[in-house]
Amino acid sequence: MPVVQLSKHNFKQIIEQHPFVIIDFWASWCEPCLAFADTFETASSQHADIVFAQINIDDDPEIAASFNLKQIPALLVTRQQIVVDAQIGAMTAQELDQAIAAWGAFDISEIDRHFNEKAQKEGAGATAV
Repeated sequence: MPVVQLSKHNFKQIIEQHPFVIIDFWASWCEPCLAFADTFETASSQHADIVFAQINIDDDPEIAASFNLKQIPALLVTRQQIVVDAQIGAMTAQELDQAIAAWGAFDISEIDRHFNEKAQKEGAGATAV
């Protein structure tokens, strides 16, 4: 699957519609970002079940600011719309493959349970008033 270009216009939609998204924050003036681009693109072609996306921080600085990103390249990883990890700095292909395996194996059931319990408590509180 080709790398998806994200912007403020499609960011929310992509995150909501796909269960596993890896986002590369980059800029055209960032040499490590440019060097990492081939590694990122190769990984995207090897993992059709994962959406690989990029955000140019110069084009959409508000997205980077909302995640308080101070350095690039930076990867942000979401599973079921939950940020499960962030990685600052370029990675080798082997490091990225290992990270993708770890992110894929990450058990989000405890996070889901927490939010489900919270929603139930909030719902119960709203009906008790």
